[in-house]
Amino acid sequence: MTRKPIYVNEKSSVEIEYSEEEPPKVAEVYIDGIKHVFEDGTAEDAKKQYAFKTKKNKYSAFLSYQFDNLVFLTGAGSSYGIGADDKKGLLMSGLWDEAVSSLSQEKIDRFCKLVKYTYKEGGSEVWIKNLEKLLSLADLAKDFVKDTNHYGKIDIKEMIHDIKELIKDKCNLELPDDAPHNLFLSKITKRKTSLPRVKIFTLNYDTLFEQAALKGNFTVIDGFSYSYPRYFSGRNFDYDIVVRYGNRIKKEDNFVNRVFHLYKPHGSVNWKLEGDEIAQAKPTEINVDESLMIYPQSNKYEHSYEPPFFEMMSRFQQVLRQDNIMLITIGFSFGDKHIVTAIKEALEQNPGFQLMVVNKGLETDGQMKWLYDLAKEHSNIVLVDELFDDFAKGYPDTTIYDQDEYKLIKIQK
Repeated sequence: MTRKPIYVNEKSSVEIEYSEEEPPKVAEVYIDGIKHVFEDGTAEDAKKQYAFKTKKNKYSAFLSYQFDNLVFLTGAGSSYGIGADDKKGLLMSGLWDEAVSSLSQEKIDRFCKLVKYTYKEGGSEVWIKNLEKLLSLADLAKDFVKDTNHYGKIDIKEMIHDIKELIKDKCNLELPDDAPHNLFLSKITKRKTSLPRVKIFTLNYDTLFEQAALKGNFTVIDGFSYSYPRYFSGRNFDYDIVVRYGNRIKKEDNFVNRVFHLYKPHGSVNWKLEGDEIAQAKPTEINVDESLMIYPQSNKYEHSYEPPFFEMMSRFQQVLRQDNIMLITIGFSFGDKHIVTAIKEALEQNPGFQLMVVNKGLETDGQMKWLYDLAKEHSNIVLVDELFDDFAKGYPDTTIYDQDEYKLIKIQK
């Protein structure tokens, strides 16, 4: 039997035990470590649904508290499989496959050998699909290693450029009508306007959140000016939007609803340099030349100290030091050293810090083992096995702060 956790916390847990047969079947469900007793003959699907429902009830209860500071950090999991037509968001392994498809397996094989990429699956001839490691080695080799093969000679700099262009192209996504982003934004922005704005830090290059905001009539504070062309300045994060008429007797600011902060520490497909200025194209504009992005390479930690990325990281570190803060990570693999370091510091130094990790599949070993071990011992850390789409649906909807009256009115013509 194999027992897999789908909800982990010091005081609460949900686990599903699977049989060893192929394909595995749900044998038992454990709630808070105690085997749940089902009626005789209960179907496998019914057991699984009971476990999933219990999981949702538990994380919904955890999120029902009103945190002064609500912060989200999203990785590839918030874009994976989402996009219009046949162009969907990909994980890093998917980008590797696209590189093979575009450049050919033979060329990728020769490129790997040229830059001394030696990572293969279990001693086989199949490459481990780690595009970040491959680009990191290529970046180190580009000025020193030359291809001596006279037939189809590989230029390392050219290959790096081609792979980066492919990454940018595959991250130019169009938000489909059934994407979870709009529902997600409508729920997380339902808060008292006296509280700090919700903040979303996304490590993705795409503009799915911006497109959702445009479709749903949300206002995004993203560090860029509100006049065109839009230029970046960190002080724009300190501004807010208020209504200055209707209730000036009390001399209080009437803060506008449906507003959130958006930070992109790794850049965006629609950011570009114009002289010394950092400009932003429209969310729906594609094919921006030389997009301002930190590509997946080992030196991305160093690039995070350059503008505008340094501003984004500084804001992330600052907000994690605030009192009564909830950080929810969605589809983040905890593989980025500079991001993980800030989270670890908050766990160690901030007694008012709460952390919820939402990922498809919970690692009990490997890269996230340290987090799994902490979650079992501390009540302020919760791990949830959930896709972004399901999490958006399961996120509690605070109707007391409902803002349906702010929806766009669409008139059929």
